[in-house]
Amino acid sequence: MSGRDRPGDERAADARAPDEHAAGACATDGPGSRKTAANAAASTAVADAPAVGNRFDADFLAGDSRARIRLLAALHPLDAAPEDDGWNLDDLHGLLPDNALRAQAAVLVGLVPRPQGVQVLLTRRTDGLRQHGGQVSFPGGRIEPDDEDAVAAALRETFEEIGVPPSQIAPLGFLDPLVTITGFRVLPLVATVDPAYVAAPDPAEVAAVFEVPLAFLLDPDNLTTRTLEYKGRARHVLEYRWPDQRIWGATASMLLNLRQRLEAVR
Repeated sequence: MSGRDRPGDERAADARAPDEHAAGACATDGPGSRKTAANAAASTAVADAPAVGNRFDADFLAGDSRARIRLLAALHPLDAAPEDDGWNLDDLHGLLPDNALRAQAAVLVGLVPRPQGVQVLLTRRTDGLRQHGGQVSFPGGRIEPDDEDAVAAALRETFEEIGVPPSQIAPLGFLDPLVTITGFRVLPLVATVDPAYVAAPDPAEVAAVFEVPLAFLLDPDNLTTRTLEYKGRARHVLEYRWPDQRIWGATASMLLNLRQRLEAVR
């Protein structure tokens, strides 16, 4: 997660708030049973995204091309993935493990167009997992040697975790990389997801698949900060409160980065 395009001092202060345990950043507990099929399916990913509307609210994927242009302008292009270490790296000085940034991961920030407005696809991880059990996350995980690139990794992990194939996902571009407190450098891939998808979560990794309105997540009034102590230091953790779900840590930080990048191209 990386340090540019942070408009405004007040918003930048929020953006620097780190993730408590890299909550929801990615699934890094190892590949699921669908890995072989996912690698094969990744090559069939849809290349062209559907048209996007003229404003970034609950229906921005439904209208003319102006907002699609704006959305694409807010993202790093698919053929030019950002290479910097992470926008929040300075804030984690002295807190990261010795092997920090050696592990690379990718997650899918899935935008699902619905009649009631665009939704963001999220998961809640299974309670008993070694890392981040019970926490809300984007589908995703470690970039494996067999993955062609971060896009392939995000698509593979999404298929492994929730059963949505690459043929139902249209990649758009990247957000800024983010570093988790556990030392992963995570690259978020923004994509549209076919609203006809049928989730088939792997129960070993995912307890629930759900959607939250993008309009809710883009509203600054819905993002809060709480303070906790980590390794003897006060840490500020970002959090959205959604009914029955707590969206916080790295997941909330990536959503904030999406909002900031959209604001920067108004």
